[in-house]
This record gives sequence, structure tokens and C-alpha cells, in this order.
Amino acid sequence: MIWGRERYIAHSLFEDTGREMFCELFGPLHILEQEWRRQGVSEAEISMKAFDWDYVPVVWLNSNTGALTNTLPRILENNDQITLSIDHMGRRTKLIKNTATIPLPLDHPVACADDWEKIKKWYIFDERRINRSALLEQRKQWEKGYLSLLSIPGAFDEPRQLMGEEALCIACYEEPEMLTDILETIADTAVKVIERVGDIVPVDCLAFHEDMAGKSGPLFGPAQVQEFFKPYYSRIRKAAEAYGAKLFSQDSDGDISPIMDDLIDCGINCIHPLEPVGGNDIVQLRKKYKNKICFKGGINKLALLKGPEAVKAELEYRLAPHLMGGGTIFGLDHRIPNGVNIETYRYYVNLGREILGLGPISEQGWGRMAF
Repeated sequence: MIWGRERYIAHSLFEDTGREMFCELFGPLHILEQEWRRQGVSEAEISMKAFDWDYVPVVWLNSNTGALTNTLPRILENNDQITLSIDHMGRRTKLIKNTATIPLPLDHPVACADDWEKIKKWYIFDERRINRSALLEQRKQWEKGYLSLLSIPGAFDEPRQLMGEEALCIACYEEPEMLTDILETIADTAVKVIERVGDIVPVDCLAFHEDMAGKSGPLFGPAQVQEFFKPYYSRIRKAAEAYGAKLFSQDSDGDISPIMDDLIDCGINCIHPLEPVGGNDIVQLRKKYKNKICFKGGINKLALLKGPEAVKAELEYRLAPHLMGGGTIFGLDHRIPNGVNIETYRYYVNLGREILGLGPISEQGWGRMAF
């Protein structure tokens, strides 16, 4: 079912809209699509359109708050297994097609403060970051009920793109002034972009991409979140609130529960995908945080590899009554894994709809809800 912007925002902010939201955040991995085609699965199911997922139509506001470089991406090597490329930061990257959807950098442009000073210009504001004619057209979509989204570099993720994870974590202790300058520079530009965009189109949601955790926990602890995240997030949130923003969403894989309190303190009020294998249990987290933060995802994708009995047990646990009535957008905790049988996936969809009281599938359409 298609949700309107106002209803989606209300649901995310814990208002009971009279219906639960059941979505597919990411869809199948590329290899799974190929597996399903070999099994004779319809293209409507492979594209997710056949499953009547809930979604809100979105418009990503045409602006740039990240790195503006003069490097043109190019492919160095491409075969069935990998793609080697040069990206817009000049980094060599490698995509392993069977297991990933995001290429990993093999090198980074910043190793010290002098390197940062050389590329700092990538993040300085100029008017090229704003496409006013495109934004005027997007205003029309917003007026039709689309949710307007503005992408903001993550306080962990963007420095990680510049330095790599290990160097970034070391920089917290050995180069804190550089890290602070990086985030202040990006925030300066983000605020100026928000002000110019917001004069044309109201901003409903800021989307921060972090991916800063694994099974053993986050790579930044509470002290680092308070020192580096909070000034950055708080300043950008304040600017966006002046132009109507109500949702402040973070995407981070892995176990982020050790810093959940600190993320809430930074102003985050929606988070996904909440992977159970990473230690996140939305049933217990809701009991702890109540209406402080909206959860999106949270259903263990690996249960689908074990068959219907495991799926039934997973859904009966995760779709708990105290998670309903607003504040939860139920869905798998990431992409549908390779090896999932289409019959098991159909069972998952239909049983989830039954438990949530959504009735049988009645429409076609799918919108990716990973924001």
C-alpha cells in the first residue's frame, strides 16, 4: 500500500494511524535474483512489485552535501566476480559481486592533516551544490504527498571514506583537531545547502548513512559519539528543523545498541536496519526506549534460509503487540540472502501480513524503504 507523507511521518513519530507498516527495505541480492529466475519466478516477484509492500513515495532533493571533486569515475576491470574502479575521490575500489552491493576502497586520500588541507576544498560550499530548477520540479512532487529526503554525510562514514576505519579510529586520539575540522567543514556546507533547499522545498527527513558497527559493537563508543557526532548532528538538525524536518534517520548495520542512548541524544529519531545477528533485538529495545526512537527493519533475514518453521517463530516473536500502534516499520534487517527459496519468501510475506492484520495482497508496487 502507498502511504502519504503525513501519515508516514505520523506513524514514525508514534501516532496510531490505524494500520501497521510492513515493508521491504532493500530487496534481494543480485545473485538471488538470478537464482529465482532459474527457478521460473516471475519478474513481478523478483522486482518485489508482486508483494504489495507498504511504502511512501519519496523524492531525494537535488543537492550535494558531500565531496565535490574533479575526478571522473572509471572502470579498470569488470568480470563476473569483481569490478575494479576509480571512484569520484580518486580511490581504487573493489566490488565483489557475489556477496556485496557496495564497492570497498583499496586506498584513501587522507593519511594526515596535510592531506586533509589539500582536499578540504571538496567540502566547501558553492552554488554548484544546488539545482534550483530540479528543486522547483521536486516541490510539485512534495505537494502531491511525496516525502522529501536530504542526504547528509555521516559523522563516522564520511571521515571513514577519507581515511579508512582504522585510521579514523586512531585519529580520534592522535588527530582530534583534524577530525573536528572535517566535521565542522561538512556541517558548514550542509547547513548552507539546507537553507537554500528549504527555501524551495520543505525538508521532511534528513538521512545519515553511517554503517559504523559489526557483530561485536560500534567502532565509536559513547565518548566519541558525544565528542564528534553530537556537535555535528545537533547543528545540522537545528538547521533542518527550521525548514520543516521532523525525521532524522540513521542507517547503520551491526550492533549499535551500546550507543543508542547517545544517538538519541544527538537527535536521531529513526534507525535501521537493526540486525538481530548484530545483537539488536527490537522487542527488547522498544521496552527500553519506548517512544524515543522509531525502529525500521529488525526481522532476522537469516530465518528465511531455515524454512517456514523458523520464519513463523521469527515473526511471532518480532511482531510483538507492544511494537504496534506506531513507531515501528517492520521489515527484514537487510537484503534478502542468496539461497532463500521463493516459497519461503512468499510464506514470510503472507504470514507477516496476517499477523499484522493487513489482509491479503491486493496491489502491485514496491518502494525501497532504506532511508
